[in-house]
Amino acid sequence: MPRGDGRLSHDLDPQRPGPQDACGVFGVWAPGEEVANLTYFGLYALQHRGQEAAGIAVSDGSSVVVYKDLGLVAQVFDEPTLASLRGHLAIGHTRYSTTGGSTWENAQPTIRSTSAGTTIALAHNGNLVNTAELQREIAERGLGSSDGSTNDTSLVTMLLASHPDLSVEAAALEVLPTLRGAFSFVFMDESTLYAARDPHGVRPLVLGRLERGWVVASETAALDIVGASVVREVEPGELLAIDVEGLRSTRFAAPEPKGCLFEYVYIARPDATLAGRNVHATRVQIGRQLAKEHPVEADLVIPVPESGTPAAIGYAEASGITYGAGLMKNPYVGRTFIQPSQTLRQLGIRLKLNPLRENVRGKRIVVVDDSIVRGNTQRAIVRMLREAGALEVHVRISSPPVTWPCFYGIDFATRAELLANGLDNEGIRRSIGADTLGYVSLSGLIAATEQPKTRLCRACFDGEYPIGLPAGNLIGKHVLEGVGRRVTGPTPEAAARAASDGTDQVGVPPLVATPGGATAHRP
Repeated sequence: MPRGDGRLSHDLDPQRPGPQDACGVFGVWAPGEEVANLTYFGLYALQHRGQEAAGIAVSDGSSVVVYKDLGLVAQVFDEPTLASLRGHLAIGHTRYSTTGGSTWENAQPTIRSTSAGTTIALAHNGNLVNTAELQREIAERGLGSSDGSTNDTSLVTMLLASHPDLSVEAAALEVLPTLRGAFSFVFMDESTLYAARDPHGVRPLVLGRLERGWVVASETAALDIVGASVVREVEPGELLAIDVEGLRSTRFAAPEPKGCLFEYVYIARPDATLAGRNVHATRVQIGRQLAKEHPVEADLVIPVPESGTPAAIGYAEASGITYGAGLMKNPYVGRTFIQPSQTLRQLGIRLKLNPLRENVRGKRIVVVDDSIVRGNTQRAIVRMLREAGALEVHVRISSPPVTWPCFYGIDFATRAELLANGLDNEGIRRSIGADTLGYVSLSGLIAATEQPKTRLCRACFDGEYPIGLPAGNLIGKHVLEGVGRRVTGPTPEAAARAASDGTDQVGVPPLVATPGGATAHRP
């Protein structure tokens, strides 16, 4: 299934994808409007944040109805379905899951009824790190079955529904301070739309205004598509409630901003605005910085489409080297569930990318990409460009080496598979077969965001996790199944062996980070 904005350059091998966006959320309170349709278009704008499932919950004031299924937004919903979802408020979700978690049960919004007769639906972007602790609390309080699910989103929904003597707003003020990790929530009952963002503001969440209502969404592009004006970001540690009485804001925690740096590199749409900074402008500036830090004599700068395009523009601008196209992307090819043979896997990149031979033949090429995770993509691209007649291939990366996994809502490879975890730059250059390799510096990347270093989460680059992980690092995809996995990595020797044979497999216990809307199992 292709990403909605066509940016995906990592998922060239369906068995070994690159960094995956965790989820996108959208909520609207607008009496008199077709809120299901607005949510549909909002989710369409957020399709790049998750492509495995989509769902919409709608309330008409007396009941909450959820419709969700596997697939892209346009595959899940059609006009008759949307027409049946009538109401004055709605929330929606686009989901990416970890491997094996793409089931109907895991699609969001999650829904739970309370003993007081209220229904709560919730959608989540992010990932909690105290999931096991929350599960123990639910068990100790005897809150009942979680319907067999093992994901943090369902646990939060259960906890919100476990206070029948409180309003949903009051229950949220009890529950939200107990959550640790990254979360941008939109949730609802029969009459009110709620939005909440964790105290660190790791994942984005913005508030918008309609002529007759309000909108909250993961990115500003979703506000644009429904004709909402941007009001402001939902603040870290803030709970919003929107109903017939208007908009109310409550602080449930003191803000300690740590916005995700990788959002600027890859996740957010180029037309999004994060902390007042346009993402496309940030990426172009990163490319300029790359050219300053890693100059090279070459004839043509090309991007790996589409995620490398803005940085390639900046690199060409600052270096004076001609910018052009060298790789063509097939926009209709996405994830395939047909597993190719080993022989076909080696050729599989050509399903998605093919060189413009006339442009690259006989030239020294600078190819710009956003990140290197396992190295499979870059290795295949370098080989492809050489086969097309490129004299030299110089790889430039618009982020520092990714050396640590994310526990806050991005599904990177395990640390055991991160190429930069066990190799230095020269080892990585040899592994991918490039003539030269240059990464932008962390300081250069941070400067391009125009945000202070102290307000950014840089954990995947420097290992400094702003939100403490559980004792013993009991965390990850299987944490609720009793399988704890520890932060670990390969020895440099093991990583070097893996890189040299092209397998990227190293013999250490894997560490799996679970994105928001994580894996659950059938009851």
